Amino acid sequence: MIRVLVADDQALVRGALAALLNLEPDIEVVAEVPDGDGVLDAVREHAVDVCLLDIQMARLDGIAATAQVRAAVPGCRVLIVTTFGRTGYLRRALEAGASGFVVKDTPAAQLADAIRRVHQGLRVVDQQLAAESLAEGSNPLSERERQVLAMARDGVAVAVIARQVHLSPGTVRNHLSSAIGKTGAANRIEAANTAAQRGWL
Repeated sequence: MIRVLVADDQALVRGALAALLNLEPDIEVVAEVPDGDGVLDAVREHAVDVCLLDIQMARLDGIAATAQVRAAVPGCRVLIVTTFGRTGYLRRALEAGASGFVVKDTPAAQLADAIRRVHQGLRVVDQQLAAESLAEGSNPLSERERQVLAMARDGVAVAVIARQVHLSPGTVRNHLSSAIGKTGAANRIEAANTAAQRGWL
């Protein structure tokens, strides 16, 4: 049996995924968690083979949880199952160590097959998203640009961002200006929205 963990912040989605997968003769959902914080403990407690993780969850997102699991329990595989089929998310998930990335409207039989393939050590990626990712290229934003842009998206003033990230206001403005240029946006809010839509933040 392939021992599976399902992590999703929506109880209905979590329960539906678990119910569908438990119909498979070789898959058993042994743990369900509502956020990324509980993933690693559940993996250890239930000897999980494959984690199904959503990306946007409270406290710790699915990409950060992926990195945690892969560092602490390398034998456990991670399959990202998300509503947000964005190329930036795909790249970040694979960089964090995910073995697969599929969207939530994937048919149940294909999802079960993806779990089996990931469990065997293979990589499974939504084909359309993979093609878009190749066409779009990698995330052009530096780590610092991502950081200040994410804060700017929340409406934080430059002076406040500067204090929080221990940079001068001029340096923060330079990072924001660079991010605006890289996203082809007119201002920092538009740049932040563009970056978020592409999964770069």
